[in-house]
Amino acid sequence: MKKATFFAVASIAAVGTVSSQGLYFLQDEVQDSVPAKWTVGMNLVWDNNFNPTITSGPGFEEEVWSLNPYASVTLTNVSPQTTLDLYARVGANYYLQDSELPGASDTRGNGRLGLDLTHRFSERLRFISNNFLAYEMEPEYSYGLSAPRSGNDPYTYWSSENSVGYRWTDRVGSFSGFSITNYLGNGAVSDRNSWSIYHQMRYQFAPRTVLTGQYKYEQWTGDASDNTNHYITLGLEHRLNPTSVFLLDVGAQLREVDGGESTTSPYLQAALNSQINSRFSVRGFMRYGIENYDTIRSVGLTSDDLTSYEYNDQRALRIGLNGDYALSPRLSLFGGLDYISINFDKGLIVSGPGALTDEGSSEDILNLYLGLRAKFTDTLTGECSVNYTDSASDFLGNDYDRLRLSMGVNYSF
Repeated sequence: MKKATFFAVASIAAVGTVSSQGLYFLQDEVQDSVPAKWTVGMNLVWDNNFNPTITSGPGFEEEVWSLNPYASVTLTNVSPQTTLDLYARVGANYYLQDSELPGASDTRGNGRLGLDLTHRFSERLRFISNNFLAYEMEPEYSYGLSAPRSGNDPYTYWSSENSVGYRWTDRVGSFSGFSITNYLGNGAVSDRNSWSIYHQMRYQFAPRTVLTGQYKYEQWTGDASDNTNHYITLGLEHRLNPTSVFLLDVGAQLREVDGGESTTSPYLQAALNSQINSRFSVRGFMRYGIENYDTIRSVGLTSDDLTSYEYNDQRALRIGLNGDYALSPRLSLFGGLDYISINFDKGLIVSGPGALTDEGSSEDILNLYLGLRAKFTDTLTGECSVNYTDSASDFLGNDYDRLRLSMGVNYSF
């Protein structure tokens, strides 16, 4: 048995920080350096409901065409002591016609930056840092942040998670760390900040299996009421085969809200990365728990009877699945789905003419996508895709469907 095996299987995925790959992310040992790969590309996109939160008037069910140029770079550098993974992308959405919405911009920038670092001080001691920054239109469902589309301007999100891992014996190890996040949404009451500390014990149960136990303390501040969360979980990280890793983390989430009601909820997180064969790969995740984004929502049929509530118990189930299948050496099919179901309870009135409390509101979102990727040469790739979103919601402006068609080409060097 390798002395550091317990580090190598999904080392810190259980703590749940958003990385450059979102909730699909499983931390694994990188073995080889990969030189910088640059990509430049352009997509042409048709959107049949560009302003889905508009319920009537200018911008309602507006169709738009846009050009989306972008450039990205990926880099992996591995030395005996340090592993560095870098991903960066910048782009823009340029809309080919003026929007019906007053003051709407015809160009919106976007970008992402992911930086993951592992430094091995010795066979026993290592430091891991996962950092992520995004500036883009919401929502990006696989990141587990905001569920609804709350506006037509980009949001900003960044997170940093840092931990120290130590191997106490050949079978027992631990990770201790802290994380910070900052979310600046484009809604009136959507900005949120958090920090957390955690400690995870790890036991090498079998050559391919690690058992974990973890406690995490987390505090949230921002536009909504401050709150504190305690997570107590037990986990399993198992390598099904050399190309497949599975993670399961279950336990309890205890939430205390300043000026509100305390809540206890089951907490579950699972993820799978698998290369089924040389042609077919799949990834998936599931997460259930109380979420802290967009806890202030508006209920009502029209703007005249609109009432805003802050929900102290917002339980969300998130499921994501995607796959890639190679039809031939140069042609591949990709697709996936995202499903989000949120129940809103313990709502306390913030403003409006409605009742003082609200219970039992809900929101369900289904997002489906399918595409075809063609490799024309070793450096030139074309891609087309279709994306359909259906949102069924009790909240004003969040009940809609949306279809987007995209066609593009990119060059890598």
